[in-house]
Amino acid sequence: MFKGSLVALITPMTEAGAVDEKALERFVDWQITEGTHGLVPVGTTGETPTLSHEEHRRVVEITIAVAGGRVPVIAGAGSNSTAEAVDLARHAKKAGAAAALVVTPYYNKPTQEGLYLHFKTVAESADIPVIVYNVPPRSVVDMSVETMARLAKLPNIVGVKDATANLARPLQTLRACGPDFCQLSGEDHTAVAHLASGGVGCISVSGNVAPRLISEMHMAWQRGDVAEAMAIQQRLLPLHDAMFVETNPGPVKYAAHLLGFGAPDCRLPLAPVTEATRNQVRAALVEVGLLN
Repeated sequence: MFKGSLVALITPMTEAGAVDEKALERFVDWQITEGTHGLVPVGTTGETPTLSHEEHRRVVEITIAVAGGRVPVIAGAGSNSTAEAVDLARHAKKAGAAAALVVTPYYNKPTQEGLYLHFKTVAESADIPVIVYNVPPRSVVDMSVETMARLAKLPNIVGVKDATANLARPLQTLRACGPDFCQLSGEDHTAVAHLASGGVGCISVSGNVAPRLISEMHMAWQRGDVAEAMAIQQRLLPLHDAMFVETNPGPVKYAAHLLGFGAPDCRLPLAPVTEATRNQVRAALVEVGLLN
């Protein structure tokens, strides 16, 4: 259903801190022309915890409008309130998204049964394909393979964004959920290794600033050129390192700013990245060939 290079989009903002709609439009179009295979707005990288509901919906609508059907849009629709996640998923459907990305509820720490019931409710209440976003470092809960397999039996639960960096997990998920269950990595450093273990693509942070390279990496993998895919992954290593030297999306927001897409800083409580991080980000962009 979805494969290749999908990008967890930043939300460009003005110096005053408002969503920069014109920069977002340019950014989405640039992503597509650079070869990105799918767009994922209003996830963690899009600063959804600090966007108002109105801003959240507007970013989804702009992304879908600019994409114009050229690539699929998987709209972030996660919340630690099931009712709110249902509402956001319904909006994603109404706006024309191809799917909704729904994160495991954070802070509440639901049990595996709670996770199952949360996603079941979203899937049955919103007529849109749902991708489970399993990110234990952010949500403090880890969906088990057994719970994933239960959810995979529901018609609207179509895949997972796995940000565990556990390379046994896609093998186990493949066995439990079958080959039609769409496994997407959510971790740039292990993207190629995840492909080798049963994945079909990656929802990338680094793709915000290296869309063409990451697209080429996935295309190389798809045509069976493993050596080329690995060579590109190795080239991207300093960029991946820099993107996560501080809390995401701080570094990538600054990197996108250097490329001309919005102001450099995130909304509070994420502080502006340090001078050391700025230097590392700039150096990585230069080393990878993205900035002169």
